[in-house]
Amino acid sequence: MEPAAWWEILLGGVVALLVILWFRPGIKAAIERGRTAKKDWPAALIPLALVVLFVILLTRLARG
Repeated sequence: MEPAAWWEILLGGVVALLVILWFRPGIKAAIERGRTAKKDWPAALIPLALVVLFVILLTRLARG
């Protein structure tokens, strides 16, 4: 596969910039809601820890 031409890279950058500008109001609102939201770290960390432990368990079982 040949590398992208300069105009394709430029077009991709322009599209990415337009997408960022298009979603900017929603992103700003989400950041503001996040700042004022109640902090509930155990609700995020416990499932994450369980997933990590499950992946470790699966890799140990796969090795035999």
